Amino acid sequence: MKRAAIKISILAGVLLLVCIACRVAMHNTYVAVLPAGQQDAMPGSLRINPISQDLVTQGAPEVRNERLQIPIQPQRPGEAYMSLEDGRGNSVGLRRFHVSRLGTVYDYTTGGFSGDFIALIANTAFYLAAAAIMFRAYREAKGPAFYAYGTIYAAGFSLFTLLTGLMMLEVTLRHFLHPYEYNMLTAYRAITSASWRFMMATAPMLLVFAGAMAVSNIELLRHERFRPQNVLGIGIALALAAGEALANVLYSRGFSGMTRAGRARETLCNVYATGFAYFECMLFGAVVCGLKAARHVPEANADYILILGCRFRKDGTLTPLLQGRVDRAIAFWKRQRELTGKTAALMPTGGQGPDETMAEAEAMRRYLLAQGIPEGSITTEDQSRNTYQNMEYSKKIIDGREPGARVVFATTNYHVFRSGVWAGLAGLPAEGMGSRTKWWYWPNAFMRECIGLMRNRIPQELALLVIMVVFFGMMSMALR
Repeated sequence: MKRAAIKISILAGVLLLVCIACRVAMHNTYVAVLPAGQQDAMPGSLRINPISQDLVTQGAPEVRNERLQIPIQPQRPGEAYMSLEDGRGNSVGLRRFHVSRLGTVYDYTTGGFSGDFIALIANTAFYLAAAAIMFRAYREAKGPAFYAYGTIYAAGFSLFTLLTGLMMLEVTLRHFLHPYEYNMLTAYRAITSASWRFMMATAPMLLVFAGAMAVSNIELLRHERFRPQNVLGIGIALALAAGEALANVLYSRGFSGMTRAGRARETLCNVYATGFAYFECMLFGAVVCGLKAARHVPEANADYILILGCRFRKDGTLTPLLQGRVDRAIAFWKRQRELTGKTAALMPTGGQGPDETMAEAEAMRRYLLAQGIPEGSITTEDQSRNTYQNMEYSKKIIDGREPGARVVFATTNYHVFRSGVWAGLAGLPAEGMGSRTKWWYWPNAFMRECIGLMRNRIPQELALLVIMVVFFGMMSMALR
């Protein structure tokens, strides 16, 4: 993801240089477009009176695309005014321009400025290229490198930048085809409301996801007793639906009042949409990465196969959840022997909890022996208390025996991606594989894993969220 960030930064710099070069080539010329209502006053009868002749000069008016276009050339900084009269001397409009110290002409009526179309093209190219860069970063994240927070960002925000880029492409084309009806002020509002547009574009997919979460959670409650963590899916489904509904209410309500108050209200709406879109992107990225990790099958070339432990029954037998993990490891172990002839070491991991009769690793070892696995092919790690320690303590054992060994791990499908992240943090390069679980159990458990992932990076997540909120908030206040 760092390489992707560097590429995006270089891309932004290159596009900025392109905009500057185009501005220089255009000699700061700005083309003012008259509204359709002034079409009756054609160049033969229209009289243009530059009140501030020493600040700007205008070229010969031309009719293009059924609109009257007037080239404006800046002379020196200041506020310039231009009155328009028809052939009978009646006023048909007043245009106000601002000339900056750099020679940029800004049109207060339409929000246009020198090189605005080039800026729109560059902005569109930036978002579309950024989407391609992040999607490529996601696709190229393979093996142990796949299990990283950067992969979630690449997957989630590639969707955001793609949809925003397509929105910018629409804005650019509409401004090019209808420069007065779809002027730059309209384009600014489209840009600052990019998060809301993203929410609306992804609303159907998000509501389907929320409905599926609720259905699976209801089925979970039918099979298991009520616990707070067993209603997580319903809570998330309601939050997603309520978030979309609130956004529609905020943006659909009209406003009549002072310009500053209207600007503040629109900014608050955009800030809310930005926060929701950020959460949505992270959720999308986590779901995509989690599904891909759950379906992944490592290459049959492992030296060690870790089996991540969890609670077992009081009589020492394995629960269906834990048995599924061990069976998945056994299946991989047998398949590797058949394909390559290489025998890997099966390594059950997990210590003894305060209410357990033995270590989780020992319970799994006994099951492995009962399934016909030779004792010499089993190595246990029986001191760890959580997934991170599973990886950390296993790494110490493996490094002491066979440094640089190829490691894979087996766990339940919803737990693969997060376990891979823990392996990376423990310095253990490993790929995961998932065992299946009940369809009604998987979504709720997977959402717990997603929340657990995000909880580990609260400061970083808040920092990125604040950056996005400030960026779109400042754009709303400045460009409305």
